[in-house]
Amino acid sequence: MKHYPFLLFSLAWVSLLSAETVRLQVEVNDGEGRAVPCRVHLANDKGKAQQAKNLPFFRDHFTCNGRVTLDLEPGKYNYAVERGPEFERLAGTLILEAGKPQTLDLAIDRIANLREAGWFSADLHVHRPLKDIGLIMRAEDLDFAPVITWWNKKNFWNGGKRPEAGEDEREGGALIYHRLKRPVEITKATQEMPSPMHYVEEALARKSRVWIDIEKPFWWDVPVWLASGKMNSIGLANNHMCRSWMLSTEAWGKPRDAKRLPAPLGNAYWTQEIYYHLLNAGLRVPPSAGSASGVLPNPVGYNRVYVQLDGKFSTDAWWRGLAAGRCFVANGPLLVAKVDGQWPGAVLKSTKPTKVRIEMDLTSWDQVSNLEIVQNGKVVRRVACTKARRQEQVIEIEAKESGWFLVRAIADNSDVFRFASTGPFYLEIGETKKRISRESSQFFLDWVDERMERVRRNLSDEAQRKEVLLPHQDARRWWSKRVEESNAK
Repeated sequence: MKHYPFLLFSLAWVSLLSAETVRLQVEVNDGEGRAVPCRVHLANDKGKAQQAKNLPFFRDHFTCNGRVTLDLEPGKYNYAVERGPEFERLAGTLILEAGKPQTLDLAIDRIANLREAGWFSADLHVHRPLKDIGLIMRAEDLDFAPVITWWNKKNFWNGGKRPEAGEDEREGGALIYHRLKRPVEITKATQEMPSPMHYVEEALARKSRVWIDIEKPFWWDVPVWLASGKMNSIGLANNHMCRSWMLSTEAWGKPRDAKRLPAPLGNAYWTQEIYYHLLNAGLRVPPSAGSASGVLPNPVGYNRVYVQLDGKFSTDAWWRGLAAGRCFVANGPLLVAKVDGQWPGAVLKSTKPTKVRIEMDLTSWDQVSNLEIVQNGKVVRRVACTKARRQEQVIEIEAKESGWFLVRAIADNSDVFRFASTGPFYLEIGETKKRISRESSQFFLDWVDERMERVRRNLSDEAQRKEVLLPHQDARRWWSKRVEESNAK
């Protein structure tokens, strides 16, 4: 009879491990004892994330329908259970002892129900598997999450019923395409060739209802994209803002002054500043949000954009609402605001300086010291908040000149940038319909010049260089004219 000592040893070791594991049953319920889909972060005392068999897992969390069983080694574990910003965050520690199965029985309560008030949320930058997205959306209490199925050299488009999206991410930055019936063929593109505008024109030529989102404001080609007038939204709450840390560089985008805007939050403030510059230049582009879950360590829906609808949810109605600017972006606090009874995106007109009434409704896990009114790029008013989980504030501000304003809430957190921002409200006071800032227009003009120099350095082939520079030259003419047309500092 042959003996297999190594095999016998291995089987004995597996048997020993099995005997030493502890069964943990996790049950997450609503107030009536029903299972609630949710996201679970579970790590041992060394910080290693635990996975649940056959359930969606990414980086440090898995998603379940509210019931999950795990076989774990004895020891100490830290857990967090979440379901998007409209629910409580649950967190704690448990000790698993050999031979003693445990049940972690949790109830997770709502702290807000924006859907009942006509607000529907989406994450516009998702890289997770299509097969998982249904459960993930339910676990995150998310209404809409188009999955990116084509991205540079990859193409997993299947033309299914779920909304699919694509991303062109190269030297100039990233554009995300939504609502296309088939992908744009970008798999043969190089870092600079052809210009992203080549694919923008290709998508628009299909006469589809394509929606093109500027994934982040600091990408090098942003001034070109804005000057084209063909962009639909821009990522104010983007993937550099993560649940537990900040990606504090600009990657290959336009760098900030790190001394003026230091890490870890400087990148987020830079994002805000650039968005305010484009509004100051007289452009009206709604903010969007995306988490890049599947690439960066975010849950789906961590950064999300809420859109206000008058009736039932549909994807067409949602896109129309975002186009109208009836939105706010958030990755923690929830901030709903009305001005003179109107939602964000409204154009408030008056023949003379006037006062406007702002009604603000804030719900937040995290402490927020102040609500801020940002008008024409500057904080013009701070409204002290209470420590209440939900609070309402009503103020009036002076509307002396044309331009824009919005309301934002930034949580008191020095490690990560948790915030909410309404879409802009626009003011048309007197004869001036649009306020165009010379300083902000010059900001983008200088940016174009800087980017053109980068193109010249990146491309040694003269014909390629000329081709790629064409949209930059168009943008330079556009921003030069904007400077000339400016009517404000």
